[in-house]
Amino acid sequence: MRFFRISTALLLLAVAVSAQSDRGTITGTIADPAGAVVAAGKVEAKNIATGAVFEVASTETGNYTIAQLPAGTYEMTVTVPGFKKFVRQNLTVQVAATVRIDVVLEVGATSESVTVTEAAPLLKTESGELSHNVSTDKLDNLPAITLGSTTGLGNIRNPLQAATLLPGTQFASDNTLRVNGMPSSTYSIRVEGQDATNGIHRQFTQVNQAGLDAIQEVTVQTSNFAAEYGQAGGGYFNYTMKSGTNQFHGSAYDYLVNEALNSPVPFTNDGTGHHIRNRQRRNDYGFTFGGPIDIPKLYDGHDKTFFFFNFEQFRETQRISTGLDTVPTLAYRQGDFSDAMLGRLTIAGQPATDSNGTPLFQNQIFDPKTTRQVGGSTVRDPYVGNRIPIADMDPVALKIQSMIPLPTGTRATQAINNYEAPPYDNYRHTTIPSIKLDHNLSSSIKLSGYYSQTRAYSPQVNDFQTPFTNSVIQD
Repeated sequence: MRFFRISTALLLLAVAVSAQSDRGTITGTIADPAGAVVAAGKVEAKNIATGAVFEVASTETGNYTIAQLPAGTYEMTVTVPGFKKFVRQNLTVQVAATVRIDVVLEVGATSESVTVTEAAPLLKTESGELSHNVSTDKLDNLPAITLGSTTGLGNIRNPLQAATLLPGTQFASDNTLRVNGMPSSTYSIRVEGQDATNGIHRQFTQVNQAGLDAIQEVTVQTSNFAAEYGQAGGGYFNYTMKSGTNQFHGSAYDYLVNEALNSPVPFTNDGTGHHIRNRQRRNDYGFTFGGPIDIPKLYDGHDKTFFFFNFEQFRETQRISTGLDTVPTLAYRQGDFSDAMLGRLTIAGQPATDSNGTPLFQNQIFDPKTTRQVGGSTVRDPYVGNRIPIADMDPVALKIQSMIPLPTGTRATQAINNYEAPPYDNYRHTTIPSIKLDHNLSSSIKLSGYYSQTRAYSPQVNDFQTPFTNSVIQD
């Protein structure tokens, strides 16, 4: 039984590793100066940031493949007895991408080396899929991220807006994102290779939104991607989260919106001859910190164990002083709808009457107590002057009506937009902390864990106060 449990656990671990799709690959062929393939060549790829080393050897056909590489910058070396060491620096590996590096060795001692520091951009020769990689730095430096756009997570900065930098895409919100003309919400999201798409209902497809500064890059595959990236018709979004490195790094940021920078509300007056600017304060702020887990005299995590922490919070306060709504007029509350009755109705251009010969008008109100049959048709007598006696009104309706605010201000006599709402405040807070841990057990075994949380709260108040309001607290 113990053997069965261990075997099952190892099988599940193998399945999880093989399904991980937040990695890249380096592949190629090793040859000598005459073009003959070189077998058993030692190939190493070293992550510059973490010092992690990945080792493979070339096959009998001279081919090598270093798979499951975390996204980052690498230095690749090829060592074969009788040949100079080949070193390729500044090699960038992106998520879901295969980089081909064909190596031609030079005869010489292994103590000598041939170092390539710069090279022409690599063509994608290993697959026909079309993908785009957008780094966090690019999102921060270009006007792609808008603070306060409509989303379901409190208007916090949205990494899905990376789509606005790509051809053939349209982005308005989480549930209005189209890739290559496909229907909205047919895309799929992966965070560190794990499915983060809402599979129950796709109105808001990010179950848990990642903090933008916690993301290293967003890879968007739009066409011809491999079968392992299935379940997506309208694009495949893969978030690679930042990891700690051998050096401690941190950052702090704040994105703000203030009414002083906004356009005023047209056709308003603040009493001094100027337009009104509704109070609006938005801040999206936070900080990041990452590095090796280093406990003096206890544990040195350099080249082995790393952490990266991100805290981001969105806070918005609004003071609305230009709200307009429509409530029943004082006359309507007394049953007087004489002002609501309009011109006479016509049928085929002729004045309309009922079976009793009573003229019919628009917005005319009839007395239900006078219901009767005339000539096989049901008729009623209209209220005189289109006024309903208080005695005929339903007590329950009158009770509900008493909860509705009275018309106010200079618009009180109007039938619509006759309630000038008193100034009211509303706010929204959204917090998304996250942490990532990485540990290198060996050159071939890596452990990684990522945790994040999304919390949003808003009272969502509006012009009306309790009990007559349709606002519902979001928590």
